[in-house]
Amino acid sequence: MTSPLQHLTEAGFLGKFYIDGEWRKPVGSVAAAATVVNPATEQPIAEVTLGDDDDVDCAIAAARRAFAGWSVTPPADRAALLDRVHGLLLQRLELFAQALTCEMGAAITYARRAQVPLAAEHIRVARDNLTNHPFVIRRGNTAIMHEAIGVCGLITPWNWPLYQITAKVGPALAAGCTVVLKPSELSPLSALLFAEVMDDAGCPPGVFNLVNGTGPIVGAALASHPEVDMISITGSTRAGVLVAQAAAPTVKRVAQELGGKSPNIILPDADLSRAVPLGVGAAFRNLGQSCSAPTRMLVSRSQVEEVEILAAAAASELVVGDPLAESTTHGPIANRPQFERVQTMISIGLKEGAKLVIGGPGRPDDLQIGLYARPTIFSNVRRDMRIAQEEIFGPVLSIIPYDTVEEAIEIANDTVYGLGAHVQGTDMEKIRAVAHQIRSGQVHLNHPDWDPNAPFGGYKRSGNGREYGLEGMEEYLETKAVLGYYR
Repeated sequence: MTSPLQHLTEAGFLGKFYIDGEWRKPVGSVAAAATVVNPATEQPIAEVTLGDDDDVDCAIAAARRAFAGWSVTPPADRAALLDRVHGLLLQRLELFAQALTCEMGAAITYARRAQVPLAAEHIRVARDNLTNHPFVIRRGNTAIMHEAIGVCGLITPWNWPLYQITAKVGPALAAGCTVVLKPSELSPLSALLFAEVMDDAGCPPGVFNLVNGTGPIVGAALASHPEVDMISITGSTRAGVLVAQAAAPTVKRVAQELGGKSPNIILPDADLSRAVPLGVGAAFRNLGQSCSAPTRMLVSRSQVEEVEILAAAAASELVVGDPLAESTTHGPIANRPQFERVQTMISIGLKEGAKLVIGGPGRPDDLQIGLYARPTIFSNVRRDMRIAQEEIFGPVLSIIPYDTVEEAIEIANDTVYGLGAHVQGTDMEKIRAVAHQIRSGQVHLNHPDWDPNAPFGGYKRSGNGREYGLEGMEEYLETKAVLGYYR
């Protein structure tokens, strides 16, 4: 199979944007490029052209022209496009998996099992919700209409590149919106492959557009542009604030899926032999580079020692190494700045006096090249420690003791974030009661299966709005009441 890099190079996509149904060279006056680095080798593998305000203007103009027609396209036709996109994603699963491995270090087995198929699920769910959605509802003599909000700017991150793209593009197109996508310049290869899928699926010109670029230039231009009706961003809380500030003068809708510091409350009656290994696995999913990763494990003080033993055993089974090796479970950290951030926070944990259970600073002993980090677990962590309060975004888990369930809930909510949470126990009535008291957008009870129809989003500084499922599509809809419609 041709490698994704060779495919993109031969097609000439690395130096182009996808605008108005065509691959175009940038029109902006400032020529710039981003170097894509393979985190497993720390070597540059590609250069991707970056856009500026002029390129954004072209993409938005194309999206605005296309909106009038796309927004009134019959739902069945929009669903048919999404169906074709879904099929092509699955057909090209290996190509996308290879791209994700080389651009952000995802273990190839994980890319094949999760990163790509879960991304495809977002398209399938958007298709199904579109097919079943009542866009006009009668309430007495009034018609309640749900209409596409307009042109949407979509800003996606580097940690789940394809997954976050489909989580936004799918429902936006299903709602009848047109979009301009700005993927992360740190992991742009899968985004270019996705644009090719959109083209091959027969997406009408202007409905989907892609401009590569940085947040301060392309992201800011999208957020402030008067012809953009909505911005959806997944990223850090800092980036979300900047986007909201830029969007405020034009009073556009802003949907934000931002940072997290999710708790995992293990109740005293939980089966520790199951709850702890699954909790470690969830915290280190995607090497901890997930905004909803449950990186605070709250356990009864009397069970701390047992939990430490089980957690260390679970972490020791992880295989950190070459992401292309079939035996590898976890590859490198996705980029150099994030690697340095993880190392800094591990050192801070040690200085704060947390007990190091396993891991620590530096690379694993057998890996001298690559942005590899040791899966690290701290215990006896206090709630006021930085490792208990700040999002680390890497394979670092904090075990925090509690004395009562009430205290556990208090600790769980003692954060500026509120994106996800987990509760483990055997008494469903008790764990449901705990879930009701946690201030977060999602709560997982006893590690259930992933549900693409479950809305996802945050309380507090974890953001506004929801993605996934029906609620994800409704973010892209306006509500119009037409009184006297029925006579």
